[in-house]
Amino acid sequence: MDINNSVALVTGANRGLGRAFAQRLLERGARKVYATTRRPETVDLPGVEVLALDVTDPASVRAAAQAAPDVTLLVNNAGIQTATDLVTGSLDNVRRELETNVFGGLATIREFAPALAANGGGAVVNILSAMSWFGVNGANSYHLTKAAAWAMTNGVRLELAEQGTLVTAVHLGLADTDMSAGWSVSKIAPSDLADAALNGVEAGSAEVLADQWSRDIKSRLTLAPEEFNAAMDHALATLA
Repeated sequence: MDINNSVALVTGANRGLGRAFAQRLLERGARKVYATTRRPETVDLPGVEVLALDVTDPASVRAAAQAAPDVTLLVNNAGIQTATDLVTGSLDNVRRELETNVFGGLATIREFAPALAANGGGAVVNILSAMSWFGVNGANSYHLTKAAAWAMTNGVRLELAEQGTLVTAVHLGLADTDMSAGWSVSKIAPSDLADAALNGVEAGSAEVLADQWSRDIKSRLTLAPEEFNAAMDHALATLA
C-alpha cells in the first residue's frame, strides 16, 4: 500500500501519537486525513478533516464510518491508561480500559471493514505496546488490554485477509507523549513512531517493532515464565 494519495482516518488524533500520525500522513502525501477524537474542538492541525468519534460509543463509530466511506487506511490509536491493578484496583477502571483499548479498536475495524474492502482492501494499523507481553504492578490492567488487543489484531488479520486488507500491529516501549511525561528514560519521538508504522504499511508488514525496547522484549518470549520475569525485573530496574 502506498501512503501517498491514501485516505486515512486516525482515532485519538487531537494530541500525542494520534496527532503525529495525522501530521506525517499529510506530509507523506495522503490525499485526505480524517482526524477523529471525542472532542473535535481540540484538533489544531491544519489540513485535516475533523470528525467526532468516541470509540466506546457504537453509534458514534457507525456515524464516523458513514461520514468517511472513502477510507483506505484506518489507524487505531485511541487508548487510555488508568494505572490500575487487577486484583485490588477498580474493576470499573479495568472495564473502561477494555472498552477503549480492545472493544473500541474492534468496533472501528468492524464498521470500517466494508469501506476498506470497497476501496481496494487498504490497511488497518493497531497501536499496541511492548506491554502486550509483560505486566508490571501498578499497570496490569493496561497489560491485560494490550495483550487482548494483540490477540484481537492477530484474529482480525486472518479474517480480513480475504478482502485484501493488511492489518499491522505496532509495538513500542515509550513514546515522548503526555502519558510518559513522568519517565526520564529514552523515548521514541511520536513522528518517528508514525514513520516506522507507515513504513511498515508500505512494506506490507504484519508487525512493526518500533524501538529497541519492544524488540528486546519480543525476543524474550521463548523464555520460561520465571526467566522472563527475572529478565523483566532487571530491565525495569535499569529504568528506575
